Amino acid sequence: MRTIIGLDPGLAATGWGVIVAEGNRLRHIANGTIKTRVTEPMVERLRLLHDELMAVIAAHQPTEAAVEEVFVNANPQSAIKLVQARGVALLCVGRARLMVGEHSTRAVKKALTGTGAAEKPQVQAMVERLLPGAQIAGSDASDALAVAIAHAHLVKSMRELMG
Repeated sequence: MRTIIGLDPGLAATGWGVIVAEGNRLRHIANGTIKTRVTEPMVERLRLLHDELMAVIAAHQPTEAAVEEVFVNANPQSAIKLVQARGVALLCVGRARLMVGEHSTRAVKKALTGTGAAEKPQVQAMVERLLPGAQIAGSDASDALAVAIAHAHLVKSMRELMG
Protein backbone atom coordinates (compact mmCIF):
# COMPACT_ATOMS: atom_id res chain seq x y z
CA MET A 1 0.00 0.00 0.00
CA ARG A 2 1.34 3.42 -1.04
CA THR A 3 -0.03 6.74 0.13
CA ILE A 4 0.79 9.37 -2.49
CA ILE A 5 0.47 13.14 -2.28
CA GLY A 6 0.22 14.84 -5.64
CA LEU A 7 1.12 18.52 -5.94
CA ASP A 8 0.28 21.05 -8.64
CA PRO A 9 2.40 24.01 -7.51
CA GLY A 10 1.53 27.62 -8.10
CA LEU A 11 2.06 30.80 -6.12
CA ALA A 12 -1.57 31.97 -6.26
CA ALA A 13 -2.95 28.43 -5.83
CA THR A 14 -1.23 25.13 -5.10
CA GLY A 15 -3.42 22.09 -5.54
CA TRP A 16 -2.84 18.97 -3.46
CA GLY A 17 -4.40 15.54 -3.47
CA VAL A 18 -3.77 12.38 -1.45
CA ILE A 19 -4.58 8.89 -2.71
CA VAL A 20 -3.83 5.33 -1.66
CA ALA A 21 -2.63 2.92 -4.34
CA GLU A 22 -2.89 -0.81 -3.76
CA GLY A 23 -1.94 -2.67 -6.91
CA ASN A 24 -4.34 -1.37 -9.58
CA ARG A 25 -6.82 -0.02 -7.02
CA LEU A 26 -6.87 3.66 -6.15
CA ARG A 27 -8.66 5.26 -3.22
CA HIS A 28 -9.20 8.97 -2.63
CA ILE A 29 -8.14 10.26 0.80
CA ALA A 30 -8.30 14.07 0.60
CA ASN A 31 -7.65 17.07 -1.62
CA GLY A 32 -7.59 20.82 -1.49
CA THR A 33 -6.04 24.05 -2.62
CA ILE A 34 -3.68 26.37 -0.78
CA LYS A 35 -4.26 29.97 -1.88
CA THR A 36 -2.10 33.01 -1.25
CA ARG A 37 -3.01 36.67 -1.64
CA VAL A 38 -1.34 38.67 -4.36
CA THR A 39 -1.36 41.67 -2.00
CA GLU A 40 0.91 39.90 0.53
CA PRO A 41 4.71 40.19 0.33
CA MET A 42 6.42 37.34 -1.55
CA VAL A 43 8.16 36.02 1.55
CA GLU A 44 4.82 35.81 3.39
CA ARG A 45 3.17 33.97 0.49
CA LEU A 46 6.00 31.42 0.36
CA ARG A 47 5.92 30.97 4.16
CA LEU A 48 2.17 30.36 4.07
CA LEU A 49 2.58 27.82 1.27
CA HIS A 50 5.32 26.03 3.26
CA ASP A 51 3.35 25.96 6.51
CA GLU A 52 0.12 24.79 4.87
CA LEU A 53 1.86 22.05 2.85
CA MET A 54 3.72 20.81 5.93
CA ALA A 55 0.38 20.64 7.78
CA VAL A 56 -1.20 18.61 4.93
CA ILE A 57 1.77 16.23 4.92
CA ALA A 58 1.61 15.84 8.71
CA ALA A 59 -2.14 15.20 8.61
CA HIS A 60 -2.08 12.56 5.87
CA GLN A 61 1.36 10.95 6.32
CA PRO A 62 2.06 10.14 2.65
CA THR A 63 4.83 7.70 1.81
CA GLU A 64 5.53 9.20 -1.64
CA ALA A 65 5.12 12.51 -3.41
CA ALA A 66 4.49 13.45 -7.02
CA VAL A 67 5.13 17.01 -8.19
CA GLU A 68 4.24 18.44 -11.55
CA GLU A 69 7.21 19.82 -13.46
CA VAL A 70 7.36 23.44 -14.58
CA PHE A 71 6.28 24.15 -18.12
CA VAL A 72 7.98 26.91 -20.07
CA ASN A 73 6.07 30.15 -19.63
CA ALA A 74 6.27 33.09 -22.02
CA ASN A 75 6.04 35.57 -19.13
CA PRO A 76 9.34 35.53 -17.16
CA GLN A 77 7.77 37.01 -14.01
CA SER A 78 5.07 34.30 -13.96
CA ALA A 79 7.69 31.62 -14.53
CA ILE A 80 9.80 32.90 -11.62
CA LYS A 81 6.80 32.86 -9.26
CA LEU A 82 5.88 29.34 -10.37
CA VAL A 83 9.45 28.11 -9.84
CA GLN A 84 9.53 29.66 -6.36
CA ALA A 85 6.28 27.90 -5.40
CA ARG A 86 7.56 24.62 -6.85
CA GLY A 87 10.77 25.04 -4.84
CA VAL A 88 8.74 25.36 -1.64
CA ALA A 89 6.74 22.24 -2.57
CA LEU A 90 9.94 20.27 -3.17
CA LEU A 91 11.40 21.58 0.10
CA CYS A 92 8.33 20.36 1.99
CA VAL A 93 8.38 16.84 0.55
CA GLY A 94 12.14 16.77 1.07
CA ARG A 95 11.76 17.79 4.72
CA ALA A 96 9.25 14.94 5.11
CA ARG A 97 11.83 12.56 3.56
CA LEU A 98 9.40 11.36 0.91
CA MET A 99 10.36 9.61 -2.30
CA VAL A 100 9.58 12.21 -4.98
CA GLY A 101 8.54 11.70 -8.57
CA GLU A 102 8.54 14.70 -10.89
CA HIS A 103 6.22 14.41 -13.88
CA SER A 104 5.61 16.64 -16.88
CA THR A 105 2.11 17.81 -17.68
CA ARG A 106 2.28 15.80 -20.90
CA ALA A 107 3.23 12.57 -19.05
CA VAL A 108 0.38 13.09 -16.56
CA LYS A 109 -2.13 13.61 -19.37
CA LYS A 110 -0.87 10.55 -21.24
CA ALA A 111 -1.00 8.34 -18.12
CA LEU A 112 -4.62 9.31 -17.46
CA THR A 113 -6.10 9.63 -20.95
CA GLY A 114 -3.72 7.84 -23.29
CA THR A 115 -2.69 11.06 -25.02
CA GLY A 116 -0.31 13.79 -23.91
CA ALA A 117 -2.36 16.38 -25.76
CA ALA A 118 -5.55 15.82 -23.74
CA GLU A 119 -7.56 18.89 -22.77
CA LYS A 120 -8.10 19.82 -19.12
CA PRO A 121 -11.77 18.64 -19.06
CA GLN A 122 -10.71 15.18 -20.31
CA VAL A 123 -8.16 14.89 -17.51
CA GLN A 124 -10.66 16.04 -14.90
CA ALA A 125 -13.23 13.54 -16.17
CA MET A 126 -10.70 10.71 -15.81
CA VAL A 127 -9.83 11.80 -12.27
CA GLU A 128 -13.54 11.67 -11.37
CA ARG A 129 -13.88 8.28 -13.03
CA LEU A 130 -10.81 6.80 -11.31
CA LEU A 131 -11.79 8.21 -7.91
CA PRO A 132 -15.58 7.74 -7.84
CA GLY A 133 -17.41 9.66 -5.15
CA ALA A 134 -14.48 11.97 -4.39
CA GLN A 135 -15.51 15.55 -3.62
CA ILE A 136 -12.85 17.48 -5.57
CA ALA A 137 -12.09 21.02 -4.40
CA GLY A 138 -11.62 22.73 -7.77
CA SER A 139 -9.36 22.45 -10.80
CA ASP A 140 -6.04 22.86 -8.93
CA ALA A 141 -6.93 19.97 -6.60
CA SER A 142 -8.09 17.91 -9.59
CA ASP A 143 -4.76 18.54 -11.32
CA ALA A 144 -2.90 17.46 -8.16
CA LEU A 145 -4.94 14.25 -7.96
CA ALA A 146 -4.11 13.64 -11.64
CA VAL A 147 -0.40 13.96 -10.81
CA ALA A 148 -0.78 11.47 -7.93
CA ILE A 149 -2.71 9.00 -10.11
CA ALA A 150 -0.17 9.27 -12.94
CA HIS A 151 2.64 8.72 -10.44
CA ALA A 152 0.93 5.60 -9.08
CA HIS A 153 0.62 4.15 -12.58
CA LEU A 154 4.07 5.21 -13.82
CA VAL A 155 5.95 3.92 -10.76
CA LYS A 156 3.98 0.64 -10.84
CA SER A 157 4.86 0.22 -14.53
CA MET A 158 8.55 0.90 -13.86
CA ARG A 159 8.59 -1.63 -11.01
CA GLU A 160 7.00 -4.26 -13.25
CA LEU A 161 9.56 -3.61 -15.99
CA MET A 162 12.43 -3.95 -13.55
CA GLY A 163 11.03 -7.23 -12.23
